[in-house]
Amino acid sequence: MSFIYNIALALGFVILSPRFLYDAITKGKYAAGFKQRLGLVPDFDAAGRHVVLLHCVSVGEVNAALPLARRLKDTFQDVALVVSTTTKTGQQVANEAYKDVADLIVYFPFDFKFAVKRFLKRIQPGVVLLTETELWFNFVRLSYKSNARVVVVNGRLSERSFKRYTWIKGFMKRLLGYVDLALMQTNADATRLMALGIRGSKVKVIGNLKFDHDLAVKENALTREFRERFGISPERPLILAASTHDPEERYVLEALESEPHLCRLMLVPRHPERFDSVERLLIKSSYTFVKRTSPRSDADRSADVILLDTVGELRFAYPLAEIVFVGGSLIPHGGQSVFEPAAVGKAIVTGPYTENFSAVVDELLRTKALRQTPIATDESQISERLREEFTDLLSNEAKRTELGRNAAAAMLDNRGAVDKTLKYIEPLIKGRG
Repeated sequence: MSFIYNIALALGFVILSPRFLYDAITKGKYAAGFKQRLGLVPDFDAAGRHVVLLHCVSVGEVNAALPLARRLKDTFQDVALVVSTTTKTGQQVANEAYKDVADLIVYFPFDFKFAVKRFLKRIQPGVVLLTETELWFNFVRLSYKSNARVVVVNGRLSERSFKRYTWIKGFMKRLLGYVDLALMQTNADATRLMALGIRGSKVKVIGNLKFDHDLAVKENALTREFRERFGISPERPLILAASTHDPEERYVLEALESEPHLCRLMLVPRHPERFDSVERLLIKSSYTFVKRTSPRSDADRSADVILLDTVGELRFAYPLAEIVFVGGSLIPHGGQSVFEPAAVGKAIVTGPYTENFSAVVDELLRTKALRQTPIATDESQISERLREEFTDLLSNEAKRTELGRNAAAAMLDNRGAVDKTLKYIEPLIKGRG
C-alpha cells in the first residue's frame, strides 16, 4: 500500500507541476516556500537543546496552537521550538505571532521520502507535534524511524473524513501505528480514530486548545489603531463578517441593504486570493467602502463597509465588533472558528452549516451564547434569515451583551486543554535527554 501511495503522490505532483510553474512565475501561493518544501530548510543548530517540531497547517491551527507554544517554552527552558506551516498565509501569520516564541519557522515538506529525510536531517526533532489530524504517511513513518516521538495535538476527525478513511482502513492502521500519542478534542473524535486502528492506550481526550485562547496585550495597539482610523463607535455599531466564503459576502450585504446606516460592516474574506473579487462586488453595490490597505482618507470614518484585505489582522478587529458573523456557515463548507469572537465576549451569529466545529457550536447553543440561522429552503431565504438576526441584535443591546457574556463564560468553563497537553507530552520531552 505504501508503494501505491508513493506512486500516487509522484503522479499527483507531475499533474500539478504546471500549477507550480505558473505560480513560480506569478509568485502565487503554491510557489511560496517551494524550496523549503523540498526539504531544503535552513540548517538548524539547537545548541544542545531538545528540539520540538510543532506543525500547523494554516492560520487556524497557527492561532490555536499559540497558547500551547508559549506554555511549552515557559515550562521547558531547554526546548528549541521549530514551527512549520503548509500554507503561505499560515507562514505569514506564524512569522508574526511566533516571532518571540519559535526558534525557527519553516515550511512543512512535501511528503516525498527525499524531502522528508532532508527536512528531518536538518531539524532533527526529538518530539513532533502535529495539530488536528495532519498525518502524512512518509513524514510520520520517517519521523518515527528517526526515533522522534510523534504526537497528534488538538486532534479532531470529522465524520466526513472518517468515512473517507474507512476506504483505506488497512493503510490508516499502519500509519497510526507510527503515532505515539493522540490527544483528541472530543470523545467522538477519539472513537473515530480508534475505529481506524490506533490502539486505545495511545488516545486521550483533552478538549480543545482553542478554549485556552487569549488576546495578547500587544494586540490592543492595532485594535486601537483600527478604532481611531475607521471611527468605530457605539453610535453606529460594527458587524464583523469573519472568514467569509463565496458567496457569503453577497448574502451579508443583502441582509443589511434595507437599513445600511444603522450599522457599519467589516468584511474579512477567508482567502486572500478573493480580496479582489470582493472589492469588485462592493464596487457594484450601493455601499460606500474603504480598504485596509488603501492610504488613509476622510472616507475611512464614514464608509458603510470596511474591507479588511490583509492577512493575520482579523483577531485584532474582534474587540471592535458588536456582532460577529462567522463565515463558511451559510454554505455547506462546515463553518470557520467561533473561538476567537467567543474569547472576547462577542454576540456571535452563524449559518446552519457548522459541522467543522460541531462540538463547540453545540456548547455555545446550549449555553445561549450563539445565534444560528436555519437551513434555507431556497437561496432568497439565506439573506432574509440573516437580516432577522442582525435586526434583532442591533435593536437590543441587552441581548448582544447577554450573548457575549455567555460566550466568554463558556470559553472560561472549558479551559484546560493546554495543561492536559503539557502533562502528556512532558515525559516524551524529558525522555529525549
